Amino acid sequence: MALQNKLGLTDELELAREEERISKQKALALYDTGLLDTFPVGTFAGLAMIHKYLFEDIYEFAGQMRTVNIAKGNFRFAPVMYLRPALESIDQMPQSTFDEIIEKYVEMNVAHPFREGNGRSTRIWLDCILKKELHQVVDWSRVDKSDYLMAMERSPVKDLEIKVLLHKALTEQIHDRQVYMKGIDASYHYEGYQIFRTEELAKK
Repeated sequence: MALQNKLGLTDELELAREEERISKQKALALYDTGLLDTFPVGTFAGLAMIHKYLFEDIYEFAGQMRTVNIAKGNFRFAPVMYLRPALESIDQMPQSTFDEIIEKYVEMNVAHPFREGNGRSTRIWLDCILKKELHQVVDWSRVDKSDYLMAMERSPVKDLEIKVLLHKALTEQIHDRQVYMKGIDASYHYEGYQIFRTEELAKK
């Protein structure tokens, strides 16, 4: 069953296709308008703004904390009853070094605050922190999908693997539109969305 959506779609594949097309266009607009640079950095409030902008044309719950428990495979994300205090705790985590920033990212992934679209919005959120604090971003096109997914799966227990993986992919090209667009495509590819290329959508 497809998630309830504003598009009135009931077919899961059709919804996935439209979600990819619309939210990738919104991700590009987020960059091109400069709006992304106005959001709070390293807080749930900032992440919620990113999520709302990406998915507001698709889901009523865009930008809103989830009200149901969710899991992926055998991993259960933060229970709803503990979600708000978990997010308040994450807001207070330091973010002045690379290690601190990735540790904060791992905790936000464990929280998984939204019903859908967590990974895609949180990777943009991570880059915003890296950009502000270290003047670098991750070139996601250099991060292999299976390596990333395995490292993230293990990160709540041991985060060294994801730190090494992402550190190797850091770039100082923080104002490069191509790096951003390729990054969006890679980020969506991790989640199984790969019908549209952001660069092609930019021409429409």
